[in-house]
Amino acid sequence: MKELDLNGITFMRPVPEGTDEWYFALDYEQGDLYEAQEIYEGTKSLRGNNLFLIHYPDAEVIRPIPKKENVAYGEPVYYDGKIAFVAVAFEEEKIRIHQFDCQSRELSVVDEIELSSIRDCFNLRLFQHPLTLTRQGNDGTLELIWPEKKTISIGEKESFFMLSDNKLYLNRWFEDPDYREETVVRDAKTGEILQVLPGDVRVMPNGEIWILK
Repeated sequence: MKELDLNGITFMRPVPEGTDEWYFALDYEQGDLYEAQEIYEGTKSLRGNNLFLIHYPDAEVIRPIPKKENVAYGEPVYYDGKIAFVAVAFEEEKIRIHQFDCQSRELSVVDEIELSSIRDCFNLRLFQHPLTLTRQGNDGTLELIWPEKKTISIGEKESFFMLSDNKLYLNRWFEDPDYREETVVRDAKTGEILQVLPGDVRVMPNGEIWILK
């Protein structure tokens, strides 16, 4: 039996996607990035949150970045041997994309974006294949924020989950009357629907795409 000191966090999840070696633990004491933004804007004070990375199978616990007042960390993703995550520094009005090298165990800043360049932090997330920062509102649009800034119209029941080979992959659900899902593939430049796949899509640890139908 192994004991992990996660500063009171009692759950962990696999870092998505493409690795079976890394897990993460993130406390949500002040909610997600959007809720943290609302708290800061209302009080001008935010306690911040803790992020831990856990390596399997040796149970090595790494704290890549310390908890910091008025800064909120988002959920990490794995890409090309590195773990990336967003840090929103509300007092500085900056969004930073951090990258943890799984081999050297070193942390670096990939890029920095002005917080004022986006409407808010609603559904602000990193995705991989390649590494992409997005924001999806409730207005039928998907915003690609970084590394390229673009807004694409999508369906009301579509949720983005992957960019690969200049194609956007979105999950679309129905209740007619039974619940079912399908995957919509759109052109990343025009937003045009290229293909509709029955079921869901998963990216496996070796980078292979599996279609679940």
